[in-house]
Amino acid sequence: MTSRPHPETLTTGQVADLLGVTVQHVINLCARGQLLYTLVGTHRRIRREDAMALRGRAAASNGGPLTRDQVRSLWLHRAAAAHIAAAPTESLAYARTEIKRLLSLHLDGEPWLRQWLAIIDRGPEETMRIMCSPDPLSRELRQNSPFLGLLSEEERLKILAAARKTQTAATEIIDAPGVSQ
Repeated sequence: MTSRPHPETLTTGQVADLLGVTVQHVINLCARGQLLYTLVGTHRRIRREDAMALRGRAAASNGGPLTRDQVRSLWLHRAAAAHIAAAPTESLAYARTEIKRLLSLHLDGEPWLRQWLAIIDRGPEETMRIMCSPDPLSRELRQNSPFLGLLSEEERLKILAAARKTQTAATEIIDAPGVSQ
């Protein structure tokens, strides 16, 4: 009797490297059922073919369409990136201080905040690129962002209103009779 070899499995760290994301993002994909896994003890193992399939889907759709919340977050971060462009030293210093404050609160966002610190250390150009990217990792990082305090309340409200108006107009066009998605 011959036994079938087990398909090659990868650790969450190996999958993260393969996908170009964080280990936490891979864990979140597993928790949401978007990436199948098995447990070996307490460690997740993911079939290489499943990771490769996910990579192909992500490449094809670049993470899929943004949700309304993700669009609003992206718009706010674009405005905050403009502050960084205008005053990089002061803006990044503010973000570092905000990260330290948030880390002292021992919130669940610690992995992302530490990742923001590493990104900030790479300079304003890389920081603004990540802030304004629609890719899946950037979407996730924006959920634990130290940058929105750079915006005044007036700026924030103006940006949210503009995003809402744009989304409403886009929805009306898509929902119009004879217009297919």
